[in-house]
Amino acid sequence: MENLIRVMAAHWWVPLLRGIAAILFGLMALIWPGLTVYALLLVFGAYAIFDGAMAIVTAFRRKAADDRWWAWALDGVLSILIGLMALFWPEATALAFILWMAAWGVVAGVFRIIAAIRLRDEIEGEWALGLSGLLLVVWGVLMALVPAAGLLGIAWLIGLFALLIGVAMIVLAFRLRGLRTA
Repeated sequence: MENLIRVMAAHWWVPLLRGIAAILFGLMALIWPGLTVYALLLVFGAYAIFDGAMAIVTAFRRKAADDRWWAWALDGVLSILIGLMALFWPEATALAFILWMAAWGVVAGVFRIIAAIRLRDEIEGEWALGLSGLLLVVWGVLMALVPAAGLLGIAWLIGLFALLIGVAMIVLAFRLRGLRTA
């Protein structure tokens, strides 16, 4: 497990970039809540593809040190798939897309929680990864429970949770960065 921590610490910038992307996405959703569903889908699609690519980078960086690296890769593939759907099928109904986003949030969140549990004895600050996973699960469940809510409410919900997830990922990144010299 020490090798896994070393790999994660060496690539602390990956969760930092994921956190920054989440915060930028969240701010855009909060600043322009009246965006059309089409524009929101495009922004979300770009974010999900970037987030997925960073998760896949993490997976392959961990491959040699962790036999469960595939969970990160699956998180990345799911993120990329939902991002591509948002970009290439924006005319799909908002309800269907909201349910897809909800499913992505729950699955990706569960994988992050599992990763945090596995790391709890190895590093301090694993709670940040677990918190980002918990927030994704809560966000996904809320999206599934209230899919017919207005675009304004959805945009604010998306923005708020993206900000919280972004902050949690940045905290994790700096905890990992601190381990580089430890």
